[in-house]
Amino acid sequence: MVLKEGEAGKTKEKIEKLKAQAESFCQRLGKYRMPFAWIPISLTNFFNVSTLEREIQEAEGLNGKGSSSDKKATLLQARKLSDRSFNSEDSYPTSNFKPTSLSLGTFFKQEGDRLSDEDLYKFLADFKRSSSLQRRIKTLPGTLKVEISPAPENIGYCLTPELLPLKPFSENRNRPHKEILEFPIREVYVPHTIYRNLLYVYPQRLNFANRLSSGRNITIKIQFMCGEDPSCAMPVIFGKSSGPEFVQEIYTAITYHNKSPDFYEEVKIKLPAKLTEKHHLLFTFYHISCQPKQGASVETLLGYSWLPILLNDRLQTGHYSLPVALDKLPLHYSIHSPEKIPSQTPPIKWVEGHKGVFIVEVQAVSSVHTQDNHLEKFFTLCHSLESQVTFPIRMMDQKITEASLEHELKLSIICLNSSRLEPLVLFLHLVLDKLFQLAVQPMVIAGQTANFSQFAFESVVAIVNSLHNSKELSKDQHGRNCLLASYVYYVFRLPDPQKEVVKPGGGSSAISTESRYYTFGRTSAVSVGSKLLQSRVISCSNPDITVTQAAADEEVKSIMSSKPMDHSSSRMSYYAEGTNDVSGLCASTRPSNKKHFHEELALQMVVSTGMVRESVFKYAWFFFELLIKSMAQYVHNTEKQDNPRRSRFSDRFKDDITTIVSVITSEIAALVVKPPKESEQAEKINISLAFFLYDLLSLMDRGFVFNLIKHYCNQLSNKLNSLSTLISMRLEFLRILCSHEHYLNLNLFFMTSASAPASPSPSLSSQNSSSCSSFQDHKITGMFDLSAEYRQQHFLTGLLFTELAAALDADIEGISKVQRKAVSAILSLLSSHDLDPRCSKKEVKIKIAALYLPLVGIILDSLPQLHDFTVSDVRSGKGRTGNPEEEESSGAINQNVALAIAGSQFSVRNSGIPLVSLPYRQSATLGPDTTRNLLICFLWIMKNADQNLIQKWIADLPSMQLNRILDLLFICVSCFEYKGKQSSDKVSTQALQKSRDVKARLEEALLRGEGARGEMMKRCRIPAGNDRSAGVNENLRWRKEQTQWRQANERQDKTKAELDQEALISGNLATEANLIILDMQENIIQASFAVECRDNLLGGVLKVLVNSLGYDQSTTYLTHCFATLRALIAKFGDLLFEEEVEQCADLCQRVLHHCSSSIDITRTQACATLYLLMRYSFSSTSNFSRVKMQVTMSLASLVGKSPEFNEEFLRRSLRTILAYAEEDIDMQATPFPIQVEELLCNLNSILSDTVKMREFQEDPEMLMDLMYRIAKGYQTSPDLRLTWLQNMAEKHTKRKCYTEAAMCLVHAAALVAEYLSMLEDRSYLPVGSVSFQNISSNVLEESAVSDDVLSPDEDGICSGRYFSESGLVGLLEQAAELFSTGGLYETVNEVYKIVIPILEAHRDFRKLTLTHSKLQKAFDSIINKGQKRMFGTYFRVGFYGSRFGDLDEQEFVYKEPAITKLPEISHRLEGFYGQCFGEDAVEVIKDSAPVDKSKLDPNKAYIQITFVEPYFDEYEMKDRVTYFEKNFNICRFMYTTPFTMDGRPRGDLSEQYKRNTILTTMHAFPYIKTRINVIQREEFILTPIEVAIEDMRKKTQELTAATNQEPPDAKMLQMVLQGSVGATVNQGPLEVAQVFLAAIPEDPKLYRHHNKLRLCFKEFIMRCGEAVEKNRHLITADQREYHQELKRNYMKLKENLRPMIERKIPELYKPVVKVHSIRESFRNHSFRKYDAQTSSQST
Repeated sequence: MVLKEGEAGKTKEKIEKLKAQAESFCQRLGKYRMPFAWIPISLTNFFNVSTLEREIQEAEGLNGKGSSSDKKATLLQARKLSDRSFNSEDSYPTSNFKPTSLSLGTFFKQEGDRLSDEDLYKFLADFKRSSSLQRRIKTLPGTLKVEISPAPENIGYCLTPELLPLKPFSENRNRPHKEILEFPIREVYVPHTIYRNLLYVYPQRLNFANRLSSGRNITIKIQFMCGEDPSCAMPVIFGKSSGPEFVQEIYTAITYHNKSPDFYEEVKIKLPAKLTEKHHLLFTFYHISCQPKQGASVETLLGYSWLPILLNDRLQTGHYSLPVALDKLPLHYSIHSPEKIPSQTPPIKWVEGHKGVFIVEVQAVSSVHTQDNHLEKFFTLCHSLESQVTFPIRMMDQKITEASLEHELKLSIICLNSSRLEPLVLFLHLVLDKLFQLAVQPMVIAGQTANFSQFAFESVVAIVNSLHNSKELSKDQHGRNCLLASYVYYVFRLPDPQKEVVKPGGGSSAISTESRYYTFGRTSAVSVGSKLLQSRVISCSNPDITVTQAAADEEVKSIMSSKPMDHSSSRMSYYAEGTNDVSGLCASTRPSNKKHFHEELALQMVVSTGMVRESVFKYAWFFFELLIKSMAQYVHNTEKQDNPRRSRFSDRFKDDITTIVSVITSEIAALVVKPPKESEQAEKINISLAFFLYDLLSLMDRGFVFNLIKHYCNQLSNKLNSLSTLISMRLEFLRILCSHEHYLNLNLFFMTSASAPASPSPSLSSQNSSSCSSFQDHKITGMFDLSAEYRQQHFLTGLLFTELAAALDADIEGISKVQRKAVSAILSLLSSHDLDPRCSKKEVKIKIAALYLPLVGIILDSLPQLHDFTVSDVRSGKGRTGNPEEEESSGAINQNVALAIAGSQFSVRNSGIPLVSLPYRQSATLGPDTTRNLLICFLWIMKNADQNLIQKWIADLPSMQLNRILDLLFICVSCFEYKGKQSSDKVSTQALQKSRDVKARLEEALLRGEGARGEMMKRCRIPAGNDRSAGVNENLRWRKEQTQWRQANERQDKTKAELDQEALISGNLATEANLIILDMQENIIQASFAVECRDNLLGGVLKVLVNSLGYDQSTTYLTHCFATLRALIAKFGDLLFEEEVEQCADLCQRVLHHCSSSIDITRTQACATLYLLMRYSFSSTSNFSRVKMQVTMSLASLVGKSPEFNEEFLRRSLRTILAYAEEDIDMQATPFPIQVEELLCNLNSILSDTVKMREFQEDPEMLMDLMYRIAKGYQTSPDLRLTWLQNMAEKHTKRKCYTEAAMCLVHAAALVAEYLSMLEDRSYLPVGSVSFQNISSNVLEESAVSDDVLSPDEDGICSGRYFSESGLVGLLEQAAELFSTGGLYETVNEVYKIVIPILEAHRDFRKLTLTHSKLQKAFDSIINKGQKRMFGTYFRVGFYGSRFGDLDEQEFVYKEPAITKLPEISHRLEGFYGQCFGEDAVEVIKDSAPVDKSKLDPNKAYIQITFVEPYFDEYEMKDRVTYFEKNFNICRFMYTTPFTMDGRPRGDLSEQYKRNTILTTMHAFPYIKTRINVIQREEFILTPIEVAIEDMRKKTQELTAATNQEPPDAKMLQMVLQGSVGATVNQGPLEVAQVFLAAIPEDPKLYRHHNKLRLCFKEFIMRCGEAVEKNRHLITADQREYHQELKRNYMKLKENLRPMIERKIPELYKPVVKVHSIRESFRNHSFRKYDAQTSSQST
């Protein structure tokens, strides 16, 4: 309405009038509604749909489909999550869902005839496609504001879909939050846990189109009635939010003037808990008059319809087409459905003659009504048993009499599994409860005993099976159905105390209440179905059944034949009258008249057969959990907690349990050897059985359970052939049992150290021990043995150790996983003990450690199998032992070779068999992780065991066993090395996550508590609660931090704080482990050195100490370690310097390395130790030349290859030692201080040499030259020269110059051979360096021929470990490996030619086998790779300019890696020297012409680089046949420089000259360095015609090669041919011929060249012809034209060349001299003579 101005008075009147009209309308029509407008809102405004879908899928994958978001629970809290938990915690994604506000301004008007869902879908599709919808549908202006946000975690005032308030609800209840019940798209599989009983009614369409009445504005009044009177309308309909919560009636919206309206209402009704046949839905149809009529009502009644809620006692849901009655409804209408109402008087008038004109849909969400036929029947029949009902009862369309009740109930039990999955899951808890009730409830129906146990059990099994097999239901990580797991844990309770249910028959009297029953077992394997078809059910109270008792007994015995004990009584459990004669039964029948659920369940598991038994086995976990819970509740309910365990359960029940365990063990054994699916199932059953026995330990007599465990182990052993499978299954079983909370008490750990018995069968070590004479000694030694008595006394631990020992002894495929599992089981046990607050006292830990002492014996026996960390640890550049051979680098050095070098393979040692000298292990080697875990266990025991006991044990051990312990400690040191912060980056995320808990627990265990370091340790003064670990945590400083770590492999998923924490834990663990190792060595020294076996042990102890110094250690450990070393030197100095020469050398190097430490305290300790070493060596021999030599060698080695070496700190240390010598008053009278001063001067000079090396650290060639020069300087000191050669080898290996590294080792081996030949003349040894000539001609420089060469007999000379036969073999084997890596396989053969005679002399057939296999590999590589191998590329490099210093005007030949291009080396050298002198000061000379120095700028540095090729004379080429021979042992190189006489590099053919320059190097390549000085230069100039001859020869060779190639290569042939005969080839053959052959030269000197060129062309044209012919055979059909073109070009070239080729120089064919004798042949006269004669004649 538009109001014009100037009509103010009228306007006011109009407004008042309109207001009055509006009030009138609201009064009349206010309660009716009409569809007005609608608007779509896209969900994409609030979140990203695609991301949401993905996240929901992920959430479903984790939690199972259809998990309810209402249910938040952590299941199985009592058990460890890792063992047997389920996670039903639902985490639906809201991360990408942000609070959003929308303001909407355009609405679509609702069209009355387009209200259906289909119409709406079309609108939405149009709306999504385009905006055309706005043009087709009328729009209305308006504003709607919508805000959508994620729900907060804690909602203050929330109402359920039933409008019940939820806790916590706040007092402020202004705006409640409502939960909306979801109708999910997919079925939701979550059992009902709350009461819910809702009905939803959806009126959809009414069709009054054919009615002639005026009903056009139609509404429906919907009511829920409990009777037919209008007052019976119940207030159970949920109201609108603006009105009351519940209303009695609701009206649908009206579509104006539409006789066939669509409706879209949802009417939500709260159903009464108990429904009767009177409850129904009443629909009343009205026409609403819009215009008021005098005396007429607004509502005009059009008709009625109704829908009974129950039909045959079942809730009615679904779609209905209901007829509409026009008149008032008759009495009792509600008990009939409107479609089937019987005829009435007077008859009812219907719209359209009783047609269904009203369509309505009804849905229910109810935890009361199952909406499934099978469940409905089952519950109804169960109800009829439990309460007094009158028979017959009605079920759907059938009537069930009392006589057929039992049969029908059994049928319904069997059919339960046929019900749909969703209702079955929804009512799962109730179904299982009812079935379990039936299993134990005594039933008498119509005077007959009804036994449902077997049927109920089989139904449970079937349900369990179908739930597990359903793909819709979620499972936990163990494959167990989550619904069943939560049922057992939360829902299951023992069935109610049993009341006998008696349904009296027609004329029979009530059964006596004193009647007794026996559980009715299954007597044969007859299927359930066939039983049901019988006319009656087997019952012992029925006289018609002729089954005798004895027959039943026999059958039951046959069923349970696998049981270890026989049953003398019947397993028939039946219900009988009290007057029945039961005297025939054995006395062991159940005395109680009650069935116990656990007994019944166990019995059913025993007697089940066929498919049922299979399913019971398959899902044994569920039945075991049921058994355990029912047993626990039984004990609780009957208050038997305080009874002795043996009397808690009946003997019969124990027999059943024994049978179950026996049968299931057999099943496991049968399944585990089958295909993977079955074997996986066997593993799951095995775990379930283990958890079952685990729980039984808490409920039953433990002796009985131990017997079950014993039977299990024996039974598996008898039935399984595969050792690894057997051990794996038993280990998994024992691992679970050992995780019992009372594990220690179960193992009688308190009986260990105090009352440990003597071993009845003493071990080998105790028999060999000289001091084990008394009973006490036997007792102590026996404590470390896995004896039969130990296994008997500590049952579970004994079993576990037996399995571990068996796993370690086995050497079969797949055993490594089993070994890892065994060790992990023990490791986690020790971790749990350490974290257990009950075990925190020291005396308790001593007893626990004593329980685990046999583990020490097992570990010592498995010593050869342990992973050797010293070998596999790839640590280049670390001064580990001073021997590069002991360090693997880039996989170039073979492990066995390194072992051979490190160990004295051919020299007899007194100290037992060192581990490193046992490279060939008898059993499978353990992996690094397994070894590490085993060693952690060992160290934990050693830390916590009684130290006095350990010392007594050590004192009684023979030296061989002690050496094994030392070898073990040696490996421990290598294993627990601190590797810095970044080492954790290399561990994969998954592996780290897995091991983090156990590792952290055990690391914490090792770090806690006091050690036994004794008098040297300061920690004894620290209070117990603040042990050394706490101090270590804060101020430990690691030498590793001085290094620039390579930031490789940064882990993204770890914060810096986490990495720091891990590094800290790792560092503390390394310190603690090494301190425990130090304690052990102290114990060994103190216990053993009191007796006479100390000589053998000193070397072993020293070896471990020296090894520990080679790794990165904390200052705490180093302090104690140096203290121990000084004590050793002071006590056993004489032995040390005489017996342990090699160890002493290693010790010098390690200590010297620490003298260069940046940490003051470490440096001080190292200086003191080194000075003490010198002082005692002087005191013991009055001449410490050997130590001087070792210190000098150590320094040379240290500066040569240690990247962490710090010169300044080392100089400080040397000054400190000098100060010690000067201030040592006791030594002033001796020459010792002077000798120390001499030594330190020498060391300082070596340091000065290395300063230069530091300068050239970035210039590898210069660095190698310098190292070469230093090594050359030590020519007279073989030990030091050897050390420097090894340093060079290491540098080369780092740069991947494997051939040069190998050559360094060959030179070192030649040096060793020289001195060995001086010492002893053995026929199988090489005769000095001469024997190495075939490997390299350079080796002769190692000849010990000069006068000043020292004799190897002198003290301290050639005392290193390499100056032995094993050292020689080790060096050569390592060289062979490097040659092989470098691709020089032929040289490998030459190296082994020297090695094999030595191995043969030592009869070392193992190594010979290995050697020959390597030779075979090398020869195979030669055959397979052939010409494909690429050796070095060579460049001549000249340096010009005073800036280069010594290098000025020096020429070198550089050896670069294969396929190095000239620009690459040019760029590298230019870049390097550009950094040194400045980029502007360096210039690369581009050509290869001779350099005129006078033309160069004196302020610049010039580099000239030229590619050169190996050069050989013709006579050499006869011997150098293969590609390898042409690239090995080469010292002459050639490069070509083209030029013309006028100075240009290029010109016409007739003026093109060429200069060939031949360079000779000082040594042959490959050598011990990659660049060698040029010592000679020769130049040859080729004239133009000679250049032409050379070119034509090359072309002819190319043609020949392409023609004769096998297999033929058509493309290559055509390419070469095109270049030869092509018509457009510039400076091609034709042009060459025309320039040089067109005319006979005037100069007779050129005749010979002219003729040579002519002959070259003759051969060339012949080869072209052959090539053309060969091409004809190779071409395909489409290349014929191309071939014809080639042939035409060839013929044309041939024709053009013919006159020139055929023209001979007549002078050349004249007789040269008169032939006087036949003996003189023409070839004796050269062309040179002819040239001379003709020239003289012409002059």
